[in-house]
Amino acid sequence: MKKSFAFIFCILALCQGATRAVDAVAEPFQREYILVTGGVSLMEWEKYKGPEAHDHWWANFVRASRIRMEQLRTQWGPDAKITWLVYKTGYVKREAQEKQNLLAFIQSVAQKFNVKLIYFEKGQDVIDYLNYGVMRNEVKIAGFEYFGHSNKACFLFDYSNEVDSASKAWLHETDLTKINRGIFTRDAFVKSWGCHTGESMSRKWVSATGVRMWGAIGRTMYQMEDLPVLSSAGGRWVR
Repeated sequence: MKKSFAFIFCILALCQGATRAVDAVAEPFQREYILVTGGVSLMEWEKYKGPEAHDHWWANFVRASRIRMEQLRTQWGPDAKITWLVYKTGYVKREAQEKQNLLAFIQSVAQKFNVKLIYFEKGQDVIDYLNYGVMRNEVKIAGFEYFGHSNKACFLFDYSNEVDSASKAWLHETDLTKINRGIFTRDAFVKSWGCHTGESMSRKWVSATGVRMWGAIGRTMYQMEDLPVLSSAGGRWVR
């Protein structure tokens, strides 16, 4: 009887070892999750927009990013590789109006959730990190999410931050072909939480990268205690 149990134990151990070996062959790389956070408008322009205003609260996009980080930590565990790209200029400019150290707050969020914080200044910086930020033959992107202003063809990193109702830093759908194919995992989750992305940019994204991106038909609304929601009549998420 003891020999029988020993034999069964050995078979189970071999099976488990084989399963791990198959998993290692199927996924011989690390996985990284990337969050990108755009800047907010300046209050000197925002305060006159009435119902159209987005950014009375400076932390609109930072708060949503924080909520998502907490979800990812719960899902992936404390040591998962998460990188947070933040449009720095937007918060430096808004900082003077808020009379508080916004960058210190952003840094504290990154520390709390053990994420790598990288500041960027233009769309090409985001593309460069996607392509070359780490050893992409060893670390694949398993998730990419954007929090910020957008229209149907563009992530608007500094909308109404330097010029009222305009943007001087962006990532346009025509630039997506610069993203290297093969840097995403086959099951990568990609989503833009900004307005209108699903109306054009999502199609360009999958054409350029081979990975589908969720985007909104219509506008989205950022919230204090939850992720953004659709705010347009007939709005929906598509990819």
